[in-house]
Amino acid sequence: MFSDLSRLFEGERADGDIVTTIEPTVQSELERALVSVEKKWRSDTTAGIIMDPRTGEIYAMAATPSFDPNQIAAAKDASVFSNPLIERVYEMGSIIKPLAMAAALDAEVITPKTTYDDTGYVIVNTARISNFDGRARGVVSMQRVLGESLNVGMAFVTRKLGNDSLTSYFKAFGLGEETGIDVPGEIPGLISNLGSPRDVEHVTASFGQGIAITPISTVRALSALGNGGILPNPHIVRRIDYVSGVSKTPSYKSENRVLSTATSETISRMLVEVVDTSLLGGTVKLPHYSIAAKTGTAQIPSPDGGYYKDRYLHSFFGYFPAFEPRFIVFLFTVYPKGAEYASHTLTYPFMDLAKFLIHYYDIAPDR
Repeated sequence: MFSDLSRLFEGERADGDIVTTIEPTVQSELERALVSVEKKWRSDTTAGIIMDPRTGEIYAMAATPSFDPNQIAAAKDASVFSNPLIERVYEMGSIIKPLAMAAALDAEVITPKTTYDDTGYVIVNTARISNFDGRARGVVSMQRVLGESLNVGMAFVTRKLGNDSLTSYFKAFGLGEETGIDVPGEIPGLISNLGSPRDVEHVTASFGQGIAITPISTVRALSALGNGGILPNPHIVRRIDYVSGVSKTPSYKSENRVLSTATSETISRMLVEVVDTSLLGGTVKLPHYSIAAKTGTAQIPSPDGGYYKDRYLHSFFGYFPAFEPRFIVFLFTVYPKGAEYASHTLTYPFMDLAKFLIHYYDIAPDR
């Protein structure tokens, strides 16, 4: 029961019950997946969100380590009382690349077949920007940039798009603002680097370094890639049932278009190709279901300045069925031990969740 509706509706106080969008079985499955990641890789923090990318309804939201609300005094670390999905910001790494790629596609400065000569590294404002393995690829397409997660390719994309346009698109995606989710404690992202005149700040932002954003803001932005280009409103309140017998259903409809429908379809095709041919060599694709997904591996900032050389944040997002998505699943894990890349830590937990959701909701094959 609750008795203060001031955060949700104008008017007088009234008693009632909040009915949430959280689906208990889905919540339990997500929690199980997160605990398995934490135990296997001994991560500092592991968390995830399962949401409808069209409506913003959140089916599950969880983080570990956590605490038992019935035994608060048993918690050993006060940090578990905050929600890392809305109250903390992170440099997300390569899951941001599809946002920058979609922006360039939307601005019509590239196509999936646009090519460049990949030399393995590029110098930007005296900084050396390298691919994750330092290797040159020669002439490659934008599809391969996403498939092999090439930082040099994103430098090319940023140069074609331009700093001002990249900044405008990232702000339109809401990366520097609160989503307005109906959960207390949300903070905005940190994207002040995009105000710099230096090219390097924009290039690094295009692959998810140098800007720090909340997971919920990340999920909202990534949802626009698959839902036709609209920025949804994430929420967990479905309706409010008053003791008087009256019910109210908040409206979360959004008409905040950030990409054209055509761009949404194009970037979705590219991300499906990533799963079908590149993610763990194409070994995890589902023959009868299209899944659009991307991994991210980001160096963790050091309090002494710069980045740790041996600590990473791994992230993974995917939506499916890719061209009429019912779900977007987002996972991240901070400082996993014994694995350098997100494809090794989060691919199988994601795929297990995808298979569970497909069967639990009886989703029809789309291919």
